[in-house]
Amino acid sequence: MTCIAASRRFVRVFALVIVVASAVRGLPLAASARDEGPRRPPNIILVLADDVGYGDFACLGNPIIKTPSVDAFWSQSVRFTDFHVSPTCAPTRSAIMTGRHEFKNGVTHTIFEQERLTPKATTIAQFLQSKGYSTGIFGKWHLGDEAAYRPDRRGFDETYIHGGGGIGQTYPGSCGDAPGNSNINPALLHNGVFEKTNGYCTDLFFKAATSWIDARRRTDKPFFAYIPLNAAHDPHVVPLAYYRQYLGKVPDETAKFYGMIENIDSNFGALLHKLDEWSIAENTLVVFMTDNGGTAGVKVYNAGMRGQKVTPYQGGTRVPSFWRLPSAFKGGVDCRALTAHIDIFPTFAAVAGANLNGEIARQVEGRSLLPLLQDPASSWPRRVLFTHVGRWGRGQAEAWKYKRCSVRDERWTLVNNAELYDLATDPGESKNVIDLHPEVAAALRSEYDRWWESIKPCLVNEDAVGPRLNPFKELYWKQFGGGPDAALLKRMDPTQPAVERR
Repeated sequence: MTCIAASRRFVRVFALVIVVASAVRGLPLAASARDEGPRRPPNIILVLADDVGYGDFACLGNPIIKTPSVDAFWSQSVRFTDFHVSPTCAPTRSAIMTGRHEFKNGVTHTIFEQERLTPKATTIAQFLQSKGYSTGIFGKWHLGDEAAYRPDRRGFDETYIHGGGGIGQTYPGSCGDAPGNSNINPALLHNGVFEKTNGYCTDLFFKAATSWIDARRRTDKPFFAYIPLNAAHDPHVVPLAYYRQYLGKVPDETAKFYGMIENIDSNFGALLHKLDEWSIAENTLVVFMTDNGGTAGVKVYNAGMRGQKVTPYQGGTRVPSFWRLPSAFKGGVDCRALTAHIDIFPTFAAVAGANLNGEIARQVEGRSLLPLLQDPASSWPRRVLFTHVGRWGRGQAEAWKYKRCSVRDERWTLVNNAELYDLATDPGESKNVIDLHPEVAAALRSEYDRWWESIKPCLVNEDAVGPRLNPFKELYWKQFGGGPDAALLKRMDPTQPAVERR
């Protein structure tokens, strides 16, 4: 059975509901009650912080960190309080881009070619581009560094990115960044050409995004700006001035981590100020979220959750998700519905006033969030979410079926096929009640088993072997000269084992 056929069968079995723009109650998104006539479709901005958890913001209870811009945005937004992503970087990005579980895209890891997004999938950028949107990405792509997988081939008009899963990374095969790169003064790939920069990475990405948005707002086309940052992923290389205020309050590494987050907050606030200054905030959907559970800050504050990045517990997948579009819905409210990254594609499509048809409708597994955005108490049918950390070795998928995984609905979560938690009474997943509710575990296990069978034909990267040179390094050397020494060649050799990085 092919991946598409398996996906179609799975969608039929579980009757996933896809709500498109035509089903949304209330005013058309292209106009507000104050408008005399329709306006162009809303602009869309998605800011995605890296390795930042639910508990890493002051507005969500962190007692140490200062995040005034995100806090203010929180007060203006619809806040999804039970919003889930994948447990690691590339898988979440894959699900956001396609509206379906990352395994359906062949993405089961963050390295070893298993981070490559299948070219057969349609990305949200391609979809919005086809509907007349200008599209730009500024930051971390992490869905394939070879030419055929880069964002300029996946629907983005403007690209300003680093390589690999972090600035300066080197892994065997294709996943890696420009040689000798750092968060400070990095070489960044701008529309296929490297630029040697001066400045700190997050500042550079926001500056480029803001400049691009400024140019796009002067045209007659709406825009989609995707700002997937590499901060606050390790290594925590950040200017002292950005984290000095946390030294002595938390461990030094956490201080740097918090400094990176506070810098994100400052840049995010500056971007929001520009939207107001340009009088486009009213008709611009802004989404702020993170890509997986917490990392360097979980020992300080983890919002009462168990687990962190690279785990299937709540602390590995539950993230902040704040949405603001003044022309379409009111903010300052929480929504407790079970929601996920796979819902972003159909929601953006609905915001753009576009229906999902044909192959795209069959691809997308998520639901439009617009009914919830317009009324957080709207009816939201039961759903089941599937989490798997992945990261198995070549040929080991079946042996890992029940390792580092979970399946959950609104109340229950079955972890590793052996632990059952009642999230209504035990959100911290501290009391395994599988012996008390074997029928619940059996039902969730059955749903998980059917899902597992549906993803097996989609694991297209399991036997992939990468090139002997990281493509970003090869492109850099072609532009500036130079080449690898013996040690670097060995590190890039796809036949050599590598130490897994988170």
